[in-house]
Amino acid sequence: MKRFVAIAACGLSLSACSSMPGWMSLDLPKAAPAATTMQFESEPAGAEARTSVGQSCRTPCSVAVSATEFSVTFTLAGYQPQTVPVKLVASLDADPNALPDGQGSRLVPNPVFVEMQAAGPARKPPPAAKKPRPARPAPTAMAPEPPPAPAPAPASPWPPPQR
Repeated sequence: MKRFVAIAACGLSLSACSSMPGWMSLDLPKAAPAATTMQFESEPAGAEARTSVGQSCRTPCSVAVSATEFSVTFTLAGYQPQTVPVKLVASLDADPNALPDGQGSRLVPNPVFVEMQAAGPARKPPPAAKKPRPARPAPTAMAPEPPPAPAPAPASPWPPPQR
């Protein structure tokens, strides 16, 4: 009989816990998502792939990531940097009754592939502004000037030179 009372008491206490308000329930912390190996590739190869969670490598490469959402930025000298977001999505073949702890989910896209775009030529600084010249007066529609008068003939020397 003591056993029956003990089992009944345990059952009642467990059922009382399940009907507690949310603020009184004992929520255990969720386990961190399992690390997923991400593949990073670029064309041309050799770009630096840096995740927003701090990991980096040179393409083609693989990195173990345990984040559920992050971004990857690819950089290579002579090319424009590119950033790709990566998200955790439910797998189509996942069990609908699976626990919401990341099981049955995957990071998309995986592998992450980018085609690097060449950076444009370096821009030259604009030429220095030239000092403006004073404006010339606009030609007017006037009658042409008369030609200059002929120079007078030289006067004879007076008194005549002595010999």
